[in-house]
This record gives sequence, C-alpha cells and structure tokens, in this order.
Amino acid sequence: MILNTICFKCTQYLISQKGEVAMQKKTCCVTGHRNIPDAQRPYVESELRREVCQAIQDGYTRFISGFAAGADLIFADIVAEQKKLHPEISLEAALPHAARVNTHDARFHELLSMCDAVKVECEKYAPYCFDRRNRYMVRQSQRVIAVFDGRRTGGTALTLRYAQKLDREIRMVHIRADSAGG
Repeated sequence: MILNTICFKCTQYLISQKGEVAMQKKTCCVTGHRNIPDAQRPYVESELRREVCQAIQDGYTRFISGFAAGADLIFADIVAEQKKLHPEISLEAALPHAARVNTHDARFHELLSMCDAVKVECEKYAPYCFDRRNRYMVRQSQRVIAVFDGRRTGGTALTLRYAQKLDREIRMVHIRADSAGG
C-alpha cells in the first residue's frame, strides 16, 4: 500500500500533486466524539440528519467521514441513506491508517462499501495519523459539522481549532461532556 492512497469507484475528483482530492465540489465533513452517550444518541442522529439535509439543500454534494465509531459512523450512515434520495451526492471515507479496515464491525464494512472514494492517510498506524486524517478532511471541506461536548482537549477540539484557523464554516451539534470520548 502507498502512503496517502486514494481509491476511487468514480473519476469525478482531481488529485493534486500532494495526493489530495482537489475541491471541485462543495464538500462537508464531520468531526465528533467516538462515545456518544446512549441517552443522547437519538438527539445526535436527529441533529446530524438535519445538518446533512441542510447541507444538501445548500448545494453540498461531497461528504467526508473519518469512519471512527460514534459521530463519524452516524454521519456516514445518514449520508449513505441520503444517497438513495440524492444520487448526485458522494460519500468519502478518510481512514487514518490502512489497518482501520481490520474490524469485525459489519456496519463499518457495509458503509465503507457504499463510499465513492476511500482516502487512507498513513500506511501503518502512527501517533500522528488521526490528526493528519482530520486535517485532510478540513482542508477538503468548506463546512465542518461538529458533534462536540465543549472540552478543550482531544481530537475533536484540535480539529475544530484547525477548521477555525482555515476559516471554515462550522455547524455545531452540542452534547453533554459526561461520557463522550475523542
């Protein structure tokens, strides 16, 4: 496997010299916590569905998910559902490292098979691969949807700070901090 690999089922994207997909479509990504408290899950699903539908109405056609547990997979599931109604939209998986596919989670594999593109940031796990994946998603996107509990530390907080630095539109789905992680 080659570092920064992008596999395509379609050829609608241009690959830049850095191995990134050039922004040819209005793109929206998600960042959020892995552990969504059970009591908040229906709220998060409803709010993410509302945000995805609003993004589609606003002309967004490319959606990127990091495919982590929690917010990422909920988002991917909603986008996959919306693809049935809106064939013009695409779903891209941005995986931090190649071994991420080594999971027994059947829903993960089902959603991955529905993707129009898969970006693998690092060939092997490295401590920085998640941050690189998150930065890729933000660079590619004009809108970032965040499922966030307000903590100042962790991957979601870092991703939000990077999105602010790049002046991306940020749409927040607020959750309580009692048991969210990531």
